[in-house]
Amino acid sequence: MPTEPAVILFDGVCNLCNGFVQFVIKRDAARRFRFASLQSDTAQALLKNLPAVNYNLQSVVLLENGQYYRQSTAALRILRHLSGGWPLLYGAIILPAFIRDGVYNLVANNRYRWFGRRDSCLLPTPELKTRFL
Repeated sequence: MPTEPAVILFDGVCNLCNGFVQFVIKRDAARRFRFASLQSDTAQALLKNLPAVNYNLQSVVLLENGQYYRQSTAALRILRHLSGGWPLLYGAIILPAFIRDGVYNLVANNRYRWFGRRDSCLLPTPELKTRFL
């Protein structure tokens, strides 16, 4: 069992990304995950501790057990820990990353057009505030 919660970094103005965070919160019975917007100072500080990789707002980032994951790998690893049948989707990890990430990038590159965007980052409710960094 990890000693620290896993952290999901997400695009805070993206409606799809915010919907995904709400989806995870509802299915994270173990309260395994904490969240931070990629636009936040907290996320930027966390990213500075990682190897130099192009972290743009196109990719969700999962920090888990001292490791970091991006794009489809991050999404699948997150789904693996949710309640319900969602962990079954982790089986897609056997697909080559270039295929998984190709689909991920198609959605990521069109997410504002398809799902819209907010003018500001998500503000958590008082009861969810402890889940956000």
